[in-house]
Amino acid sequence: WIEAIDVAVTNPHAVVVTDDGDRFGLSGWRVGAASSGATASALEEAEERLGIAVAELDSCNRAEQAGRAELQAARRREAELSHRLDTHDAGFSASSDSLARTQSDRRDTQTELETLERSLDDAGERLTRERSRIAELDALVPALEADEAAEAEAAQARGETRARLDARAALLANRRQDLEVRNAGLHERRQFLERRLQETERRLEVDVVARAHAGHRRLDVERALGAVENLSALVDRHRHVIETRHLELVETRRKQSDEVRGIAQRLDELRRRRGSAEKGLDENRERSRRVEIDEAEVRMRLEGTVEALRRDHDMEPAAAEGTERPPLPEGVSAAARVRDLERELRLMGPINPLALEEFNELQARHRFLDEQLEDVRTTRRDLMRVIKAVDLEIQTVFSAAFADVSTHFTELFATLFPGGVGKLVLTDPDDLLNTGIEVEAKPSGKNVKKLSLLSGGERSLTALAYLFAVFRSRPSPFYVMDEVEAALDDVNLHRFLGLIHEFRQEAQLLVVSHQKRTMEAGDSLLGVTMQPGGSSKVVTERVSAVT
Repeated sequence: WIEAIDVAVTNPHAVVVTDDGDRFGLSGWRVGAASSGATASALEEAEERLGIAVAELDSCNRAEQAGRAELQAARRREAELSHRLDTHDAGFSASSDSLARTQSDRRDTQTELETLERSLDDAGERLTRERSRIAELDALVPALEADEAAEAEAAQARGETRARLDARAALLANRRQDLEVRNAGLHERRQFLERRLQETERRLEVDVVARAHAGHRRLDVERALGAVENLSALVDRHRHVIETRHLELVETRRKQSDEVRGIAQRLDELRRRRGSAEKGLDENRERSRRVEIDEAEVRMRLEGTVEALRRDHDMEPAAAEGTERPPLPEGVSAAARVRDLERELRLMGPINPLALEEFNELQARHRFLDEQLEDVRTTRRDLMRVIKAVDLEIQTVFSAAFADVSTHFTELFATLFPGGVGKLVLTDPDDLLNTGIEVEAKPSGKNVKKLSLLSGGERSLTALAYLFAVFRSRPSPFYVMDEVEAALDDVNLHRFLGLIHEFRQEAQLLVVSHQKRTMEAGDSLLGVTMQPGGSSKVVTERVSAVT
């Protein structure tokens, strides 16, 4: 059918039919069975194949770029390998220089080893002295800890005693305060009684009988005053005793506080001495560890040097020491020559023995990607031909449908707006794939063309004219409309019902409406009702049965 498309595109006025029954012509395409309606499916299939082909093309392009980059990298690695093979002859001289460097390193290592051994002996002696010092300190630690525990217990006992003394002092202070309060109350009571006595004597001067009675009352008051004075003296004696005891307790507490401070100072001094001793011990241990690490590092360097000499040069250390030193350039020291050679080795980089194999793999992958890319290009050309044919079919169908709808819209607009003019205009007639459609409506008596300048009813009628124009151009067995006549007045509603009567002869119309006249024009009425407390149900009435 691809060849049939090419023939149909080449001869637009011919009708091409394949052996499978596929039909390609100016009026439309049909792929497969007669009822398959394959124009839209062919378009969708072509678009899907186009998307897949474009994605595969992008993937192949990225893979080709990656392959080219890998090929360039392989070529660079091949050039580097050739350069390394050309410079491989300098390896013997480099090995000789490395041997001389190894001998020098070995002598330096032996010198460092002797120095480290002497340092290790000194460190061992210091470690022995420090261990003896640690043993002495460890022997002193139990005694110090025992003293510290005893001092802590004594301090705890003194604290408990101090707490008891504080509690007793607080109790005595409370009792003293209570006695002072009671003494003040007794003094006030005494003053009150004296005032009462004076007042009573003044009254006795007036009344003799009352004076006699007051005499007895006075004796009672004097006895009460005597008792109050005795109680006041007793309170004063107790207060002096409490104050003396309080001063003694304060002095005892001060002495105990001085003793506690002295013990705490001695304990702090012992702790500082212990911390200093532990710090010195840690420093000695750290020095000993550093010496051991240096010794292990020297051993590892010596072993690594010997191993490198055996691995790289297949030579024992004794034979390497007997080898003559290679000549050095004039004015260049051995250390400088070693640094130059090491820099050259670093610049050379590591050798890749799999470069040739990687190059062959990349070359095979490049050939495969070229084949895939050629397939994608072929597929793309085929798809472009299909897309061109589909675009031509779309333009043909669209132009035919637009011509039909435009003609019917003009007729229906004149029917709904007697004396009015309406038409459909393409925004870009030269590009039917991207063009838009504008509706021009000019009712009778109005000099306007845009829908935005019309009233609500006029816009509804214009929309109905366009809708029925589409119905008439591409008929359908069913039409469903939802309150399309809500904004129409009686005259326009009559015109709308005329259209409904015209179309009901050819198809079935389902109209949702609240207009009584629209309901009267229907053959059947369907309503939804719901009783209070019940569920909704559908009520159907046929107009012919009602009438």
